[in-house]
Amino acid sequence: MRSAIVLILALTACGGSEPAEKPAEPAAEEKAPEPAPEKAAIAADAPEALAVPEGARVFFVEPADGATVKSPVKVKMGVEGMEVKPAGEIVPATGHHHILVDADGIATGGVVPKDAQHIHYGDGSTETELELTPGEHSLKLQFANGSHMSYGEAMSATITVTVEE
Repeated sequence: MRSAIVLILALTACGGSEPAEKPAEPAAEEKAPEPAPEKAAIAADAPEALAVPEGARVFFVEPADGATVKSPVKVKMGVEGMEVKPAGEIVPATGHHHILVDADGIATGGVVPKDAQHIHYGDGSTETELELTPGEHSLKLQFANGSHMSYGEAMSATITVTVEE
């Protein structure tokens, strides 16, 4: 009986049934990154999240294509067949506007960058004023879902304006 108690005490002091030495954890840079849950959910929902209803379109209400304007340029954005909704939540057939100034469109599923040429209206705005330099400018209206993922060419429109000095 005494030897059983000594054995139990010895095992307890040594960590019981666990191995004497745990394998070392890989260094942080060696660990495979885990996908962010929200990014994984977006990727899994991407086909539904980027479906464009038949007949849906975006368009510039103003200015008209080819217009000569003064800066700041008043811009009104329109959409038919989908609903404008602020960024954040992905809801089918909804999204928000972006204006791309002198920039190419964003492919379907691509995230619209945010910089001086890629202006976000994630608050759900449909009107704005743009400060543009004198000369000719291409303005592309790009609709994107709640995560700024582009609906692609199907939900874009391009006009050219000339800004007077």
